[in-house]
Amino acid sequence: MGSGRIGRYGRIMSVLSFTDRGIYCPAGDFHIDPHRPVPRALITHGHSDHARRGHGSYLCTAAAAPVIAHRLRITPETIAYAEPRQIGDARVSFHPAGHVPGSAQIRVEVGGAVWVVSGDYKLEADGLCEPFEPVRCHAFITECTFGLPVFRWEPQVQVMAGINHWWAANRAQGRVSVLTAYSLGKAQRLLANLSQDIGPIFCHPAIAATNAVLRAQGMALPQTEVLAGDLPDGALVLTPNAASLAVSRPVSVAAASGWMALAARRRGADAAFVLSDHADWQGLNRAVRDTGATRVFATHGYVEPFRRWLEKAGYDAGIVA
Repeated sequence: MGSGRIGRYGRIMSVLSFTDRGIYCPAGDFHIDPHRPVPRALITHGHSDHARRGHGSYLCTAAAAPVIAHRLRITPETIAYAEPRQIGDARVSFHPAGHVPGSAQIRVEVGGAVWVVSGDYKLEADGLCEPFEPVRCHAFITECTFGLPVFRWEPQVQVMAGINHWWAANRAQGRVSVLTAYSLGKAQRLLANLSQDIGPIFCHPAIAATNAVLRAQGMALPQTEVLAGDLPDGALVLTPNAASLAVSRPVSVAAASGWMALAARRRGADAAFVLSDHADWQGLNRAVRDTGATRVFATHGYVEPFRRWLEKAGYDAGIVA
């Protein structure tokens, strides 16, 4: 890690600022995951709250580009993981975030001071995404979607065993299993880890379209059917929203999400599986420690409680406003 320029109370040179368009780097004249149109955007991954239409140019990892191109109907410029790129007076590089395929943390260095924008991330390897890599820095901008101690994940292998057991039990009782999941990331993570011996798998068209994009770039995903018409006994359906389904057979509906750790979020589901593509409480704290940063900003989640926790732990902590 570069030495940076340390000021009073350990504050380092400001490399990034927080504007009404999003996180901005004056030295390179670019924004990271901006939420309003800007001339130049660096994008951490393809989810719609990070990759939006209307920017003048886009830079993302080569692995994230196909999905971003599909969703936004654009042709982004690409960069390999860990490849240094000079943009104005800023030196940038993208590093695996482990959130969804192609997701990245963005490292920005100016005058020896290093800041890292995490985007969204998780630490557990899932067999699908490029595994998370900690990046040493002076200042770290961390998501905290699940930034409360109540959020603690079980190992993926344990959660997947529970999902497979639920599916097999439904098949034995003549029910169709309906499992809700995001169309990018969660659905493919489930596909990569579900048992292929229980029954056929059907995907909502939005999930099927994303699967096709990822398969075309070489990702090994099991073959599935596109949801249309009636379903055979023992089938499992992956869908973003169970309410939109019209299935004539008896069904059992389950959700796979970190939010299922909260009982209030389980309404309308017969089963709930706590499986998230974001870091849990322990993962957030470990990620912050592993950066070596002394200055940490919280964003996307329980920002105020997590900021207070970081401050008590001795960090110069703030919030992305």
